Amino acid sequence: MAMTINSSPVLTGESAEHFIEEADRNSQLPGKGLSPEREAQIAEFLKKSREFIFPPKDSKR
Repeated sequence: MAMTINSSPVLTGESAEHFIEEADRNSQLPGKGLSPEREAQIAEFLKKSREFIFPPKDSKR
């Protein structure tokens, strides 16, 4: 017979209330976002991915 395995504990009572209050507070905090360097890296990656051609036009067979 198969048994159900709970993968996460269930919070109840004061612990649950504290967890929910802290989660609500944290959800209102501003996120860190990306650094300008990381934004530039992502933009370059997206540019290269849009320009990618396979097989390359200059390949010789």
